[in-house]
Amino acid sequence: MFILDLKSRIPIYEQLKNKTLELIMAGVLEQDSQLPSVRSLARELGVNPNTIQKAYQDMEKEGIIYSVAGKGSFVNDIKSVKEKEVNHAFDSLEAVLRQLKDAKADKAQVINCVEKVFREEDKV
Repeated sequence: MFILDLKSRIPIYEQLKNKTLELIMAGVLEQDSQLPSVRSLARELGVNPNTIQKAYQDMEKEGIIYSVAGKGSFVNDIKSVKEKEVNHAFDSLEAVLRQLKDAKADKAQVINCVEKVFREEDKV
């Protein structure tokens, strides 16, 4: 379920967070489904348990998962996770649009780019 690139420049804990979020957004991990324990996932991936623990702690702080003492970690309310991701994406998009505007990019080209992306999505 979790495949990491140990040669990547992206830290392992961030890869784990990204992969977990990707699985949630794709509907593979459903709301209230239990994540693997820190120890079992560390063993499975061949990484230090502290790395897994950091990823889980970060995801809990971000509201992606929640913990139940003695039971483990679980996927949080998917609707709120998706909302946060959409809001984060809009913040990123706004920053990119400001960069394009500052660079004097053609507004029509920017709009065409957005429309192209949405056309591609409609084909899927």
